Amino acid sequence: MTEKTPPATPVAPNPAAPPVGTQPVGTEKTVVLATRNTGKIAELSALLAGFGVAVLGLDAFPDIGEIEETGATFAENAALKARTVAQATGLVALADDSGLAVDELSGAPGVYSARYAGQGATDAANNAKLLAALTGVPESRRGCRFISVVTAHAPNGAEITAEGRWEGRVLPSPRGTGGFGYDPLFLDPELGRSAAELAPAEKNARSHRGHALRALLAHWPAFWAKAQT
Repeated sequence: MTEKTPPATPVAPNPAAPPVGTQPVGTEKTVVLATRNTGKIAELSALLAGFGVAVLGLDAFPDIGEIEETGATFAENAALKARTVAQATGLVALADDSGLAVDELSGAPGVYSARYAGQGATDAANNAKLLAALTGVPESRRGCRFISVVTAHAPNGAEITAEGRWEGRVLPSPRGTGGFGYDPLFLDPELGRSAAELAPAEKNARSHRGHALRALLAHWPAFWAKAQT
């Protein structure tokens, strides 16, 4: 868990966004999630419930294009996305960068999890490539973990970051119909079920993203006070 006020990389502001500090009444408690991934938006919105903030996804800001994830780590990508969106919208932005790290594959797919099978790949294509890469690998060597780094960044430069992990194993075939991404292939050994077999509330209680966001929210009041100065 870190708290810092880093220099932000200049980006072109969203012309539709009001100047920082002049947002309409009510937006002082609005957080923009730096994603269009509906699964992530649903999970993060549920985890933020109770903090008295309105949550928007990037679909509410069509002028913001795709943000290229050029970082070499989850932390670098999360910070890049949060800073870009905060500057473009004039609002506090929350970004998650996450993925699956498989021991047998030296940590792959890692930061390339969403595009493991190529740019624009579907979840099914990514899962199929992962299973192909692990063909013949016994259960004892299929250890993996979901990793999530969550960064909140304010237009004035205030920033906090937290990381969460979820240990598991890669299943030999998909199980379950819930979740998204690699959830059908991720086995939670303690429960004996895949992430895709868990109810949303149960998944949020155990997931990498849930752990990261709860760690970040423990410092949210102090961050929010800094963000308003």
